Amino acid sequence: MATDVDASVDVLVIGAGGCGLMAALAAERLGASVAIVEKAPTCQGNTALSSGSIPAAGTRLQLAAGVEDTAETFVRDLMAVAGQHDAAHLVATLASTSADLIDFLIDEAGLELELVTGYKHVGHSTHRLHAPPSRRGADLIAGLERAVARRGIPLAFSQPATALIGDGARIRGAVVGQADAPSRIGAGAVILACNGFAAHTDLLARHCPAATGAVYAGSPHSTGEALEWGRALAAGTGNLGAYQGHAAISVDTGALMTWTLVERGAIIVDGRGRRFGDETLGYSAFADLELAGTGPFFLVYDAGIAEDVAAGQPDFAEACAMGVARQAGSPGEIETAAGLPAGALAKTLAAARAAARGEVADAFGRLAWGLGPLGAALRYSAIQPACFHTQGGLMVNGQAEVVRSDGTAIPGLYAGGGAAVGISGRRGGAGYMSGNGLLSALGLGFIAGRAAAARLVSVSGLPGLAGRDDVSNQPIHNGG
Repeated sequence: MATDVDASVDVLVIGAGGCGLMAALAAERLGASVAIVEKAPTCQGNTALSSGSIPAAGTRLQLAAGVEDTAETFVRDLMAVAGQHDAAHLVATLASTSADLIDFLIDEAGLELELVTGYKHVGHSTHRLHAPPSRRGADLIAGLERAVARRGIPLAFSQPATALIGDGARIRGAVVGQADAPSRIGAGAVILACNGFAAHTDLLARHCPAATGAVYAGSPHSTGEALEWGRALAAGTGNLGAYQGHAAISVDTGALMTWTLVERGAIIVDGRGRRFGDETLGYSAFADLELAGTGPFFLVYDAGIAEDVAAGQPDFAEACAMGVARQAGSPGEIETAAGLPAGALAKTLAAARAAARGEVADAFGRLAWGLGPLGAALRYSAIQPACFHTQGGLMVNGQAEVVRSDGTAIPGLYAGGGAAVGISGRRGGAGYMSGNGLLSALGLGFIAGRAAAARLVSVSGLPGLAGRDDVSNQPIHNGG
């Protein structure tokens, strides 16, 4: 074993969110010795804050449900929403890997997943979201953490990575731990799974200014270490201006107001009591419209929609129990309570109902009205736009290797999830399609873990790489 490291493994994973746990499981499955370090005291990250919905095409769950879907169709949907961006090569890679990813999660990680058929969310032409029965990302993370424990993969909490280690030719490990007791871990490959930079206000303002006016609702640990380390190595970057937004965070409680409400027929109005866009653009794209407008904003729906959504989504049922769905018997009651101009909401609702009945064309081009015109028993919620995570980062190739601006790989360094370039284009929140974050997190983690382990097998054979004595370890970047 190298004399200037405290421990060595074949694959070191930095970050214990969905991407990191997935990468560790995939690498270990191919015979690599793996360790995970996490700066937080528990498995956190944005996967835990999500609905746990993973988009995948051509899966056995779709087949069993009679849903026809292909990777090619998935690619077309993704590109139609994202538009032009810097990582088109990853779209086909992730789409074609997605069915294998779902199989691995069920068969190897032991997760219970089901095909979501109650809704598709904007951009998906068919039912392809796969989620835990609870529709909670926290349950997805808990299942992955249990799988890591069953496989005996070491997972160290409260151990932040503070520097990468390299010898000028390749990445050889990382310095981890608290400042007063750092450890040097040697590795044949390092996988950056430490999320994006949305919690770093300076980096967000510099690279993703469209999101700076939004409430931050993501992980507090998304502080951009991967971006800074990669840039010190002349790594390329892409789609840095993209983020996942959400237009409907409860002002009262901070709860996420599921976009299924809109898909069932809800509308959104501003402080003038007027609609200002096509709500069916999606929760992320509509956040851009709110950020460009002036609040306050209100989600307006009816009792039937509230009951229907609460029956299928426990998180929304809990939010209703907390009082986010305020009752009103008339538009005038909402106007008085919310401080809207008298008669404004009544006029807006009349126009929306007429469009939903097909009597007139909607002024904003909305075509889908879910359950139809809103009923008389109204519900409304005060909402605000939020940023959950950035969708740009270090450029990676189809094997999740971090690459330089000229396209050459940085040997020994991989990235996924928020640390890597995403597939949501360059247009702020407008290019995000439901599940893009988890597809990049779990999909690139899956690819990175397998690619890193396979590369080590091809070069040196496994097991045993961790015992090599030819590692000349020098820190190449301090930061984060």
